[in-house]
This record gives sequence, structure tokens and C-alpha cells, in this order.
Amino acid sequence: MTSGNTFLLEVNPKIPRRLARLEELADNLWYSWDRPTRTLFSRLHTSLWDAVGHSPKAFLKRVDEQRLIEAADDAVFINSYNRVLSAFDSYHDEPLRRNNSEWLRQNDLVAYFCAEFGFHESLPIYSGGLGILAGDHCKAASDMRLPFVGVGLLYRQGYFSQTIDGDGNQHASYADSEFEDLPISPVTRPDGTEVFVSVEFPGRQIWLKVWQAKVGHVKLYLLDAALERNAVHDRDITHRLYGGDKVDRIEQELVLGIGGVRALAALGLKPTVWHINEGHAAFLVLERMRELVAQGHPFATAMEAVAGNTVFTTHTPVPAGHDHFPVDMMTAYFEKFVGELGIDLDRFFALGRMGEGGGDFNMTALAIHGSRFNNGVSRIHGAVSSRILAGMWPQVEARENPLQYITNGVHVPTFLAQEWADQFEKFLGYEWTQHVTDAGFWQRIDAIPDHLFWSVRQSLKSQMLHLVRNRVARQHFRNNGSEAHLDRLLKFVDPANPNVLVIGFARRFATYKRAALLFENLDCLKQIVCNDERPVLFIFTGKAHPADVPGQDLIRRINQISRLQEFEGRVLLVENYELRLARRLVSGVDVWLNNPVYPLEASGTSGMKAAINGVLNLSVRDGWWDEGYDGTNGWAIKPVAESLDEHRRNFEESKTLYELLQDHVIPAYYSRNEMGFSAEWVRMAKRSIATLLPRFNSTRMVNEYVAKFYLPASRQWRRHSEGDYANARRLADWKAHVRACWTNVRIRRLDSAPKRIAFGGDIGLEVAVYLDGMKPEDIVVELALARHTLVESQRQITHYRFEADGTLTDQNEHRFVLSLTPEICGKLEYRVRVYPYHELLTHRLGMGMMLWL
Repeated sequence: MTSGNTFLLEVNPKIPRRLARLEELADNLWYSWDRPTRTLFSRLHTSLWDAVGHSPKAFLKRVDEQRLIEAADDAVFINSYNRVLSAFDSYHDEPLRRNNSEWLRQNDLVAYFCAEFGFHESLPIYSGGLGILAGDHCKAASDMRLPFVGVGLLYRQGYFSQTIDGDGNQHASYADSEFEDLPISPVTRPDGTEVFVSVEFPGRQIWLKVWQAKVGHVKLYLLDAALERNAVHDRDITHRLYGGDKVDRIEQELVLGIGGVRALAALGLKPTVWHINEGHAAFLVLERMRELVAQGHPFATAMEAVAGNTVFTTHTPVPAGHDHFPVDMMTAYFEKFVGELGIDLDRFFALGRMGEGGGDFNMTALAIHGSRFNNGVSRIHGAVSSRILAGMWPQVEARENPLQYITNGVHVPTFLAQEWADQFEKFLGYEWTQHVTDAGFWQRIDAIPDHLFWSVRQSLKSQMLHLVRNRVARQHFRNNGSEAHLDRLLKFVDPANPNVLVIGFARRFATYKRAALLFENLDCLKQIVCNDERPVLFIFTGKAHPADVPGQDLIRRINQISRLQEFEGRVLLVENYELRLARRLVSGVDVWLNNPVYPLEASGTSGMKAAINGVLNLSVRDGWWDEGYDGTNGWAIKPVAESLDEHRRNFEESKTLYELLQDHVIPAYYSRNEMGFSAEWVRMAKRSIATLLPRFNSTRMVNEYVAKFYLPASRQWRRHSEGDYANARRLADWKAHVRACWTNVRIRRLDSAPKRIAFGGDIGLEVAVYLDGMKPEDIVVELALARHTLVESQRQITHYRFEADGTLTDQNEHRFVLSLTPEICGKLEYRVRVYPYHELLTHRLGMGMMLWL
């Protein structure tokens, strides 16, 4: 037996001059959506490529030099290499802005803050949907040549790796990333020195190193606290994504929000638009206000200036999901900072308060107080968020408050299978990539012959089954399973014979996503799917948060079902859901199953990724699917009344799921013609692509952010900041005056209008408003007219504005008049209201104040 120490030595190859630009390709996350680039690395050494987790930078440090020398002399490889370089250079040399990004001025810059970013498995600083969405946002911004930077944290440990034992227990393991293997580099100044910034914590200063990742045309700046000059505890602040307790969370969010603003300032970057993606980064508004107060501006002026060009996107559909911190914790971290803002603690804590009352400091409240552009991420989620956050605009009805929605989208080049890209190029034309938002263009999908369309779908399924087969086998043998048992498990997972209906469920295992809804009635399910002539394979995969016991119980439940004799081989539970597996599943399964509790699905982008690949969605009409489903492009589970208890809802909606499977999904898939494929299935799959790809892509999404938020926000910034922030000061002073007067404002009616008039006739309305020192131009008096109905959602409201008459009543009230000529017949209803208004307001109801007659 040998003794002594073992020492490690890594020998890096010398890259031949002819292949020198491989390092450039490895250092730009453009490869995360360019498959030919990833294929180029894989061809050099497939097993090593898999071993390093598909990280080009790690691969180039470990590949054998002889392989590189041989590749440099291989005409076929060099040809592929040159094609990749040509595409890379064409993409990066194209300066023209696209998809309305040209509306922004040359000196405009959007700064996008998020706690996680998911581009590719080679940069593991994400956990799930929020991070992937942020990554897709950056990729689309790059495609559009948008002036855009991202800001986040550089974690040593991203989300955990998952194993599942034979009893269905989830085991989480974490591994530190080697920064040298990641597609990042330290940010340096022109003199070569690295950039550091600091954030003040109670009794100490935290130093942060600034790194950057290139994402096509976009740069992502990442903050790292793991520095020797920091205390040992403080080095761990950026160690693990979403790790630890509230102390860890508040410190991460301080670093992200305050440190992120300071990092951009240190780089000389001056954003004209600031986008907070979820409340984790909301502390940035405090730092921006502090900067203006330090320049001599009053806090109220600073707040108006900052909020006017800040965008806040919420992804959370339940009140409990919003980050909040105890008052004593906030006091400990911000007592000195509050003094630098020029306000007292009471006013500071009001920034983190939802409506009236006390309680914890809420990060969503801070984000809304510090922004003037707010949105949810689907139509339903926008309405839900408007109700959840109604206290931020207490006198305005939820349906009218400033919270809007922009439905999420996915980055097509990242998640569209290369096989489809090849077919689109052949049958739709080389220009198809320039028409991803053109719904009319995608009707051309019918040009792809049905038999070829089916063949592509089957080929993608075979690739997916191959990966799943390997994953399941590895999982099975690790849990001491036998060869014979594995054969039974994989009887329908045959890449050589993909003629089996495969339904995928790949989600985070949270209880509201109801992964086990399918198993509500096992006897019913058995009758529907346990048919060897029309087999159905269900693939489940996903992670539960390590602290989420009910979520882990769901994993155990699915594992238990998969081991029942009647479902063995028909229900598979695949461990360690990550991006590579996700890309295979969304392009390879036949049906994407999603059955959340309505209305708790904020958006749900995984179904979009499946849809663009011709996979049919079978989903509850929640989140994006309520907007996407048209009756021809998939199947929808109509949610039952929210008032029903959990068990009744599950019973009713699982019944609908079984009926859809039995009467529609399975018959449609196995209705094969003489050529061996289902014409009905192909027709629906084509409709899925044609109707959903142009609507639910990230180009459309970012284009909407530009039009609705980025462009108006940049205009507001210029408007508020001109003349040493004169307009911001003017608006702040006006708001203070309105707040002082508003509680005494009164409205009464002066006229006695008729109950009936003939069509074309008019009525004159007169009201008197006591303004308590405000001027008539400080308010809007408005009539809201609608056809009388008992169903609120069917009420179409038209607004008419009163004019100031210029006279006063004997009670010192201002008189307002309106001549109304209704344009519809029938039984109508109208109401009269007053609200404050100023031309500098971003949203006309942004004050949240309203008084009804």
C-alpha cells in the first residue's frame, strides 16, 4: 500500500494557431443558443464534452493536445470551424437595431437586475424558471441589438444536483464551480486593474469583485464576495443561490441591489432605464436615491427621479411569496443609510409597506414605491397581481391600477431543435429567423409535408428516449436494481421504435403544480393508459426545494406509483432535471402536461418551449395557456370554481384530464393512416407551431418591454432630470400638496338629470368639488358609463371627462360640467369620480387616490 500525499497538477493544451479562436467562442455565451458551436467542441471529444458538463472553457483546458493538432489538419473539422466563425462574426458585426429597439436613443442603456440568470448548464447560476426567463431576456436583447446590460450575483454553488433513491427520497448535493471553467472574466480598467466596489454592512464593509460574461452583444456583470479582504462569513454571501436564512437573503439582496448600482457607476455606465426582475433587487432604488440626495436634492425629488425610469416585474402569484424582512433586521442594516437618504425611520419603513399598517419590510412594496412601470407576466397573472397589490393604490379599483402585464416568451434559437430549424430554412426560407413575431408568416408551416413533419417529430423523440434511457439506467443501477427489472422499466423507452405516446411533466415539484393530479383515481387511469396496443408513457422529472417537505412527498408519491405492477414501465421518474434534459424533453415528448392550481401559475414558459417544437400542450387554462389555447392547437382543462375545496377541485379537474386523455389525446395519436402516421396529430402539431411560436417568443416579449416600458421610462428620465431635476422637484412638491389636501376633498351633484332620454339626446351633468386649496387643474372629474350588467367581466366602460366651469359655489366649491350624449341604447349605469392628475405623472391613476360621488 502506498503512502504519502497526493498532489494535483493540471496540464493545459496549447491550442494550435489555426484553432486559436476556439477560446473566443468558448468565452461568449452565444454558444448557448448556437448548436453548431457546441457541436464543434463535442466533435473533438464527445465523452470529455459530457464529462465537463458541456462547458467549452473547461473543455479547452482538458482536451488532449493531440486531438487539437489532428483537428487543425482535418479539412472537415476546419470547414465546420470556419462556418461557425463566419456565423459568429456576422452576428457580432451586425450593428443595426431591430424590432423597435431603434426607438431608443444612442445614449440610452437598459440595466436589468435579477438574482439568477440561466443561459446554459455551463454557467450554473440559476435554479429554474425565473433564471431561464432572465437568460432569454438577455439573449433577445442581444438579437435586437438593444443597449442592454445585466446585473446579478456570481455564485460558487448554483442550484443543487438531485439524486432519487429507490424509495423516492430526494437527495440534494452541491458542488463549487471553478470560476476558471466558467465563461466569465474579471472586469478590468484600461490600466489592467480589476474593478472592486463595496457595500456597508453593520460594523463592517463588504468588498465585491466585478466579473463579466459576454452574451452575444450583451454584457452581464456579476458580483463576487469571496475575497480574502472580507471576513470568512462575508465571503459566503454570494456562495450559494437562495441558500441560508433571512440574514443570508438580505445580505445577498443588499449586494445585488446596492452593489450592482455601484458596480455600474464604477464602470462609467449610466443607465437611462432600470429593470428590477422580481423584488430581490429592489434595494437598487434606495442606492439611486441616496446618490441624488448626496448631490443636494431632497429625498422626495430623488424618489420621483428614480421611480420615473424604473421598471418592476413581479413573477409571484401569492402574497406569501414576496420577500420580506423584520423591522429590527432592516434597522440594523439601514440605520446609517436612512440618514444618508435624509429621512427618518418611519418614512423609510413606509417604503416597504403594503398599504396601511406595520409588519415586515416588503421588497415588492419597495419595488413598487420606487418604480412607475409595473407588470405581471401573463394576462391572468397581471389581474391576480393587481388584486394582491391593490393596497399600493388603495382608492383605485384593482382592474384600473397601474399594474399591467407582459406575457413571458422563450428564446426560439435556444429551445427550438436544430432539426426544426433545418426544416424551416428549407420550406419557409432562409429569412424565417427574421419573422419570429409574424403570425401570418407562420401559416407557411403547412408547406412541410405531413409525413416529413411526423418523421422529424419521431426523430426528436428517439433522441429524447435515448437520453432518458441512459439516465434511468444509471439511476436504477445506483439504487441496486437488476438488469431484468430495468428491461421491464424501459419496455416503452425504445429509441429504435418511438411509436408510443409520450407525455412529459417537467416542473419544480411544488404542491400548487399538482404533479400527482394524474394519479387522483388510479383505477380510472389504469383503464385509460394500460393498453399495450395503444401504450402511453409518462415521464416525470423535477426538483423540490430542499426545505419543501410536501414537494418531496410528491416525488415519493410518483415513485410509489411507478413501482406498482400495472404502471411499471408506463410511469418513469427521472432524476436531476436540468437544462440539457429540458431541451430534449420539450422537443421530444408528444404532449406537455401542466395542471397547476388556478390561478397560481404566473406564466409557465416550459409549455411554450414545447409548443414551438410541435409538442401539444395539455394544460389547465392558467398563465400563458389561457392566452395561447384556441381549440385547435392542444387541449385545455377548464378550471373549476376557486371556491371549491382542494379535494373537490382535484377530483373535478382530474376527471376532465382523464376524459381528455381517453376521448381525444390517445385516439388522435393512434389514429394512423396508411403511411403510418396520424394526420390529425400532425395538423394539431402544425397549428401549435403556427399559432404559438410567433406569440410566445422572447423577441415579442422584449419588444413589448421596449414599447410599453423602456421607451417611456427613458423619456421620463430625460423629462425629470432636465434642468437639475426641476420637473422631478415640481412633481414631488405637487404630490406633497395633494396628499395634504386630499382627505378633505368632497364632491356633490348639482343637477337632477332625467331618468330616460331618446337615443341621440343628451343630459347635462353638474358637480361641485371642494378642493381644500388645490386648483381645478390638479384633478380630473370623470364619468364612467357602461351597459347595466350583473357580470363585472362583461362590463365595457367608457369614460367622459368633465370640464371646469370656472365658477365657485357659495361653499367655496369648484363647479364642473359635462354634456353627455350616450352612443348606445338600453339600460345604462354611470358613476362619477374625482382623482388627482398632473401632466408629469407616468400613470394617470398613479397617486392611488380616488373619490366617488
